[in-house]
Amino acid sequence: MPLKTIINALIYNKIALWILLICNLAGTIYGYIWYDTQLSVTDWQFLMFVPDSPTASLFLCLVILAFIANKNIAIIEALAFVSLFKYGVWAVLMNIIMFIDERQIFLNGLMLIFSHGIMAIEAIIFYPRMKVTVIGLVVAMIWVFHNDVIDYIFKQYPYYPFIEQHLSAIAYLSMWLSIIAILLYLWRTFKSKTFDHF
Repeated sequence: MPLKTIINALIYNKIALWILLICNLAGTIYGYIWYDTQLSVTDWQFLMFVPDSPTASLFLCLVILAFIANKNIAIIEALAFVSLFKYGVWAVLMNIIMFIDERQIFLNGLMLIFSHGIMAIEAIIFYPRMKVTVIGLVVAMIWVFHNDVIDYIFKQYPYYPFIEQHLSAIAYLSMWLSIIAILLYLWRTFKSKTFDHF
C-alpha cells in the first residue's frame, strides 16, 4: 500500500483520528505530570511556557478534534505544526547528545527519543490537511521565539544538569530549530507561491 494512502487514512478517517486523539491526549497528560515538580516551583507568569512538549501535543489534540468535526483552525494548526516539529526534534537531539556526552544510554532517554520523535513525525503527517495562513505564521513565530526567550534568558528550560552545562549552545540550536520549523510550515507556499491570509 502506498505511503500516501496510509497517511490519508490516518488524517481523514474518523476512527483513526479518534485513536490518534486518545493516544496524544494520554501523552499530553503524562507530559504535564512529568513537569509537575518543575511547575510547582515556577513563577506564575512562566507556567504556560515551561511544559513545551505537552503543550505542543495539546495543540495537536485540538487540531485533531477540529478535523473530526471537519473544520480547520489555522492558528492552532500553525502552533501545533511548528511546536511539534521543533520540540520533537529538540528532545531527540538533546537525548542523543546527552548519551554521547555521558557515554551512557538511559532507558528514560530512549523513551523520550521515541515519544518526541513521534511528535515530529505527526507534524509532517498532519501537515497536508493543515491550512497555512499569514496569521497562523505570525502567531506561531511569536510563540516559539517567545518560548526561546523564556527558556534561555529567563532560565525556564527543563531541569537537566546537561542543559545547564551547555546552555549557550543549546539556546543557539533551539533558535535554529524554531527557524527550520517555521520554514517547513511555509513549505506549501514555497511550492505554490500562494498564501492564505486568514
